[in-house]
This record gives sequence, structure tokens and C-alpha cells, in this order.
Amino acid sequence: MFDHLKPNVLWALGGVIAVLVLASVIVAVLAAVRRDKDYGELKLRMRSWWWMVGIFAAAMLLSPTAAVVFWGFVSFLALKEYLSLIPTRRADRRVLFWAYLAIPIHYYWAGIAWYGMFVIFIPVFMFLLLPLRMVTIGETQGFLRAAGTLHWGMMAMVFSISHLAYLLVLDPAKNAAGAGAGLLLYLVFLTQFNDVAQYTWGKLFGKHKVIPKVSPKKTWEGLIGGILTTLALAVLIAPYLTPLRLLEAIGAGLIIGVFGFIGDVTISAVKRDIGVKDSGTLIPGHGGVLDRVDSLTYTAPLFFHYVYYLHY
Repeated sequence: MFDHLKPNVLWALGGVIAVLVLASVIVAVLAAVRRDKDYGELKLRMRSWWWMVGIFAAAMLLSPTAAVVFWGFVSFLALKEYLSLIPTRRADRRVLFWAYLAIPIHYYWAGIAWYGMFVIFIPVFMFLLLPLRMVTIGETQGFLRAAGTLHWGMMAMVFSISHLAYLLVLDPAKNAAGAGAGLLLYLVFLTQFNDVAQYTWGKLFGKHKVIPKVSPKKTWEGLIGGILTTLALAVLIAPYLTPLRLLEAIGAGLIIGVFGFIGDVTISAVKRDIGVKDSGTLIPGHGGVLDRVDSLTYTAPLFFHYVYYLHY
């Protein structure tokens, strides 16, 4: 039934489910034993994690096409959320239609593995065409700000995230351990795990702030502890899901650990500039879609091109 997935990927998905089961049991036990503390938000987060992992796993299990469509929908939600937060000119509403229309076209290039078109469609063609559409409307007031805002949103929410979909269609013969699905699972799991690890280490030992004006809760202890934990896990998992050798896996772990943090604080800077805590309310306990894919806006393209350069 799941012939398109390597056995290692199925085992890894099972491992993720097992981790969720264990975490759910721990939360339930803590709530039962320590009645003096409110674990309502933690329970809400765990419930959301079940939904997110369930939808992600279902898309991967169905087919590569379903998984590509899934990430296209994630890009749509992230861009929509971003544009709902960023002030846009009334005149640009017709331009936004073209921005949204670019999403299925761009993911089509990813789905058919047309690398040449994939790497230039958003950064070159849409970069040139969207301002052209703005010019034909004739509104010059706030033009530069509007163009820059839309371009940044397209690059972060569509182009960056779309690298997750392209991982799925990479030549399976180059990765006998897990094919494209293995690379995708490796990247997504480690990026999300890195967020959790940095938060946990920061809560336990955090004292020295990294960038207090952008993200006051981020500490050097959390950052370093998270990177080292992610690095160790990246090396441990790599032989089962990727074609990465030891030194290459160390490089991948550093990319995910360091740039996952940068992606997180970059989106935090955007939210702080706008004056909001969360980008939305779609995911209970987590905020919006953008709050969950913030780290991936950096790790996805960097990891993709790192692996592509080394093995494809």
C-alpha cells in the first residue's frame, strides 16, 4: 500500500508517533500528579501536534503528489497569513491575485522536477512581473514598500517552503536509505526538534540573552544546547534516511540548528515590527501557520541546496 516509501521512512514515521505517545503520557501524568499547576496550554499544544503530525504523515503516506500539494497548501496559508498581517494598499488587491496564482504554478515545477524553472520562477519572473502589474494600476504612493513587502513574502512563504516539496521528487536512486521522503522527514523532524530543544535548554539553563530586542526569551544556553542536541541527532539519524556521510551529516546538523534559530528570530522580528505575538490562531497553542514554519523558511532552501550540491 505504501510502496512509494522506503521501509526506513515508515519506521521513522512510526518513531515520531511513538515520541508523541510518550510525550502525551508524560503530560497526562504531570497533570494528574501536580494539580497545583495548570497544564491546559501544554495539553492544547500536544493535541495540535497530533493533528499536525497526522496530516503530514497522511500526505506522505498517500503519494508524492499528495505531499507536494500539501506543501503548496501550507505555502498558501503562510502567505495568506503574512499578507493579513502586513498592511497592503487597496490598489494592490488585484496584484495579490497574481501572487496567489503563482503558488500552484511554482509547485507544478517542483512536482515535475523541472529544476531550472523551479529556481528562477519566483526569484526572477515573479520578481519582475509583480511590480509590472503594480505599475499598470498607476498607484505610485507607497510603491517601493508594497513591492518589497510582497517580494519578501513570496520568497519566504512560497519559494523557501517549496524546497520541501522538491525534496520529494529528487532521484531516489541517489538515496537508497530513504529517497526524497527520507530527506524531507529528516529535515522537518530536525527543524521542529531543534525548536523544542532550544526552548527546553533555555528553560532549564538560560540566563544570557541572545537578541533581547527581537526575542527576549532566547538565550545563549538554549541556542547552544539546541544546536548540539540537533547536531547529535542529525548524525545519528542520517544513515537511515539520507545519503549523507559523517562529516556531511555534521554540516547538515549545523545548518538546521543555526539557521533554524535565524529563521525563528527573523519571523519574530517581523511580528514585533507589526506588534503581534502570534501570526494567527489556526493552530491552538501554537499560533498560526507562520509560527510553525518560521524556522523552515531558512532551513528548507539551505538544506536542499546543500544536499543537492553534494549528491545530486
